[in-house]
Amino acid sequence: MSDFHGQVWQRRVRRMVVKIPRGKVTTYGQIAVWLGWPRRARMVGLAMRHCPQGVPWQRVVNAQGGISPRAAVGSMLTQRILLEQEGVLLRSGRVPLARYRWHGPGKVSRSRRRQGG
Repeated sequence: MSDFHGQVWQRRVRRMVVKIPRGKVTTYGQIAVWLGWPRRARMVGLAMRHCPQGVPWQRVVNAQGGISPRAAVGSMLTQRILLEQEGVLLRSGRVPLARYRWHGPGKVSRSRRRQGG
């Protein structure tokens, strides 16, 4: 992915994350699906590495509802604290997705990429 396309992707991911309501979560994979790139959960994670202020990054968890490991262990604790402040309660270190999952935007994007891309 070129630098330009990477920046466009990051903006799209962040615009989606900003839509997640307080007290709800979604997964990296679900964001990728909504943006028209199923099976690109890792790309969503990369796009979220350095979120600017105002992007509620804490509302994105892994497919099991867990907080994904990071180099900075403190940010994992920060994510848990921020979620709990929003009323999201973790059980055994995981968010119960059946209760807190956000089911997404009304309209799902379609990929504009060519076949095989």
